[in-house]
This record gives sequence, C-alpha cells and structure tokens, in this order.
Amino acid sequence: MKFGPANQITFVRAVLVAGLAVYLKQPATPTAASRIVIIAIVAALLDGLDGWVARRTRTVSAFGSRFDMETDAALILVLAILAWQYGKAGPWVLLSGLLRYIFVAAGGLRPWMRAPLASTLRGKIVCVVQIVALIVAMAPTIAPPASSLVAAVGLLALCYSFFVDTLRLWRRTQ
Repeated sequence: MKFGPANQITFVRAVLVAGLAVYLKQPATPTAASRIVIIAIVAALLDGLDGWVARRTRTVSAFGSRFDMETDAALILVLAILAWQYGKAGPWVLLSGLLRYIFVAAGGLRPWMRAPLASTLRGKIVCVVQIVALIVAMAPTIAPPASSLVAAVGLLALCYSFFVDTLRLWRRTQ
C-alpha cells in the first residue's frame, strides 16, 4: 500500500491531535485555550482537504477512509476532554468523544453492529458540526453557559447520527 498525499495530510492531522493532547496536562489558561482553538481549526481545515486530495489523485482507499475517521474520533475525544477540563461543559461532554468507541465496543456484543456502514452526507456534516461545536466551546471568549449550550448541540447532533446508523444496522438483521 502506498501512503499517498491524502494519507500524509491525515497524518499531519493526527500529529496535530497529539499536539492538542499535550494540553491535557497543562493548566487551563486563556492563552492555552487560544492555542487549542488555532490547532483544532487547522486540523479541521485539513480534514476537508484530505478527502478532496484522495479523490483528486484517485488514491481513495479503505485504509485512508478509516485513518480519517479514527483521526476525527481522536480529535473529538481530545477536544471533549479539554472542554470538560477547562470548565466549558460538564462531564457529560465526554460522551462526545466516547460515542465512537462505545459504538465499536457494541460490535463486540452485537455482531450486527460490525457490519460496514456506507459513508453518508449526514455523517460527514454531523462530524463537522461536532468538531466546530467543540472548537467554539473552547474559545476563550465563550463562557458557560453558552459554551455548554454549543457543546450540547454538537453532542445532540452526534447522538442523532449514531442512533440513525445503529438503526440502519439493526434493520439489516430483520
């Protein structure tokens, strides 16, 4: 397998997510929050670029799609933890970052949950909404309860999307 330009962009995103994870051990300051927002915005913008590059260079692959999805999930998890640590939202915001991993774990309990899901526009939009919501919530100028409300809207959209996907998989068993 060739590690093409789109996967290289996704790799840069993964490195940015790792860079964000460094802030999990740092004191919550407005300067740190500003840096988190900037790094997360760059990662989000690159997320829009990697798929476009893959299609443009005809290097779309199952690996690349999975790499992209797992990088998105890691970004959401790190941002959710940071939003909680920074007091931008309550511990419930962690569900934003854990839903992907709960969904995967459910596949261990219910084999029908392991069936492949086609990529959907809804899924892509909700992913962007969730990431943007957490970035906005982390902005130093956005304080609770506004930051909590923004994070909650993102989580509700994500819950809806996972519900629809779970229902789609379940209906295939009927």
